[in-house]
Amino acid sequence: MTKIPKAALSLKQFMLRQEVLKLYREIWRTTRLVPDKHSQRELREWARHDFQANRSQDDEVAIKMLLQSGRRSLTELQTSLELSGVSVKGSGK
Repeated sequence: MTKIPKAALSLKQFMLRQEVLKLYREIWRTTRLVPDKHSQRELREWARHDFQANRSQDDEVAIKMLLQSGRRSLTELQTSLELSGVSVKGSGK
């Protein structure tokens, strides 16, 4: 007998979840490029905190707005790194 989760995700929810995970992974990869280990750790803590704080969000519009804000923050981080001379490959720009 197979166990089906009590609240299976709809296709829309599943796709949004994949976008969120993709953004989180890209933020994580980008923080690896930060030369200062202390700043790297702070950025990772910030990302982890923000994602954890919004983990229970289930409003599709709110999730899309949070994704947009996260992408904007990621772009700013990548731009800052590039301006400081760090090569950011595959940054989606």
